[in-house]
Amino acid sequence: MSADLSELKSGIKRALIEELDLRGKSEADIDDQAPLFGTGLGLDSLDALQLAMAIEERFGVTVPEGEGGREVFASVQAIAQFIAEKRGEAGAPVTE
Repeated sequence: MSADLSELKSGIKRALIEELDLRGKSEADIDDQAPLFGTGLGLDSLDALQLAMAIEERFGVTVPEGEGGREVFASVQAIAQFIAEKRGEAGAPVTE
């Protein structure tokens, strides 16, 4: 895994903890592959909206609505891949 992708995942985890007020959680507590909703972190639809706004603001990408958004928010790994791909389309270097 590249340093860029690792840093991106770390930033996503910080956003989750800060924006969703996940008290008692640290970056190390959040598995890159774990589901964010349901059995994973247990997020709900209001959390999804708040997270979408935070990701858009912090990382400068637009999160799709509906099923596309569900796929993006499957896990920290999925969010990182989405952001890396969007940044790649914008001409920024993407390394994996």
